[in-house]
Amino acid sequence: MTISPVIRLHPDDGVVIARASLPPGTVVADGVTTVERIPSGHKVAIKPIAVGEPVIRYGQIIGFATIPIAPGQHVHVQNIGMGDFSKDYAYCADVKPTPNFDLPATFEGIRRPDGRVATRNYIGILTSVNCSAHVASLVADVFKKNPFTGDNPLADFPNVDGVVALTHKTGCGMTQNEPLALLRRTLGGYARHVNFSHVIVLGLGCEVNQIGGLMEEQKLAGRLRAMDIQEVGGTRKTVEAGIAFVREALADANKVKRETVPASELTVALQCGGSDGYSGVSANPALGAASDLIVRHGGTVILSETPETYGAEHLLTRRAVSREVGEKLVDLMRWWDEYTEREGAEMNANPSPGNKAGGLTTILEKSLGAMAKAGTTNLVEVLRYAEPITKKGFVFMDTPGYDPVAATGQVAGGANLVCFTTGRGSVFGCKPAPSIKLATNTPMYKRMEEDMDVNCGTILEGEESVEQCGQRIFDLILKTASGQPTKSESFDFGGAEFAPWVLGATM
Repeated sequence: MTISPVIRLHPDDGVVIARASLPPGTVVADGVTTVERIPSGHKVAIKPIAVGEPVIRYGQIIGFATIPIAPGQHVHVQNIGMGDFSKDYAYCADVKPTPNFDLPATFEGIRRPDGRVATRNYIGILTSVNCSAHVASLVADVFKKNPFTGDNPLADFPNVDGVVALTHKTGCGMTQNEPLALLRRTLGGYARHVNFSHVIVLGLGCEVNQIGGLMEEQKLAGRLRAMDIQEVGGTRKTVEAGIAFVREALADANKVKRETVPASELTVALQCGGSDGYSGVSANPALGAASDLIVRHGGTVILSETPETYGAEHLLTRRAVSREVGEKLVDLMRWWDEYTEREGAEMNANPSPGNKAGGLTTILEKSLGAMAKAGTTNLVEVLRYAEPITKKGFVFMDTPGYDPVAATGQVAGGANLVCFTTGRGSVFGCKPAPSIKLATNTPMYKRMEEDMDVNCGTILEGEESVEQCGQRIFDLILKTASGQPTKSESFDFGGAEFAPWVLGATM
């Protein structure tokens, strides 16, 4: 079977995507040949586009021509810019029934005493402030597995996945209530996370984010152990007390057993990072197909990265189950417009240089591809950063586009597994939730195979459909949730990537 050198995503599109680097003279449409080299994953025009005319991909506007574009020309930052256009929010217009499967899928999960289901079993060390970060790391390092030598201090506790210190750069020097409340909501979400069997929080003692205030505000009394370095008597004594806590907790944590549970217990964070021109063609739509399967099996998926939904939000408001839910999303976009203006930035500062090198030109284009991760089901709720997720189905959480900050909010909200698509090759983990990495293209997958769990480049090569790849991703989600390690877990990723969203001035 001969495969076209380009991909056309919608009949209305004025551009097509190069499957590989195309030399001049390559036929890309009837009567259209390339007039210059088109890099892999980049766009080539298949019709004339006048100055100011919309450039269409996915059947949607991704920008406006800044100079005349002729058929066969490379379409990118040199000839496309942003511009205003009206969006029809059409609240609830595309809502449709999403019937659950009669026979739900299952995985081997860890049922906690409160009925929630974990996919991993960690002991967590949280910090109230950056000043206690080193002490927390000293405690965790005593129990750290070495992925290269195989040394494992937890060998006698096979049902414990690890001891992780989640440290951050804030907790003091905070001048406003909102940043403190956001940090506490994030820490509270991690303290309650189902993938932690036991949690200790370490503070310095004089910080703004007092542990007592954190525990009271987040209703954490009885859920975790707390220590202040100043009160305990310094670094050595606190480290010794922290080690003693972990050693005491290990025997109890090791008692867990996995049991068969329904896939409705899955709460999956949807992430993308290091995106390229193929992200919206292969990995993101395939993850969207897997997301639809999760929702139809009764589970939950979380789309985030609000700046990377900008310009495509009108496609999600149509899927909102109520006008109220849709308006929450629109309100977020207005907040981000005001926030970027206040900070002297602009939404089109995203895509990153790496995204642009991979073929993405504007935030509109990136957003249209990014939202494909959420599949086609109804939008049931819109949440603030790190808010607890209580509804089943497809939910949206407000986060920045920066991957570690976004994933931290999703996991704080309750995600017990992360799916992360990448075209350029992002390495990432998010303890205590396992992270599955999905490659958009085969060359990168082969180059970084030790870091990538799934190759979605098979879609580009015509080896399988989006739906078939989505089924393969869903099957891996079930295996991962049952305890099968991911590639990022083999390298012990996931502690350093903890990154709560920092708002406001630092004093």
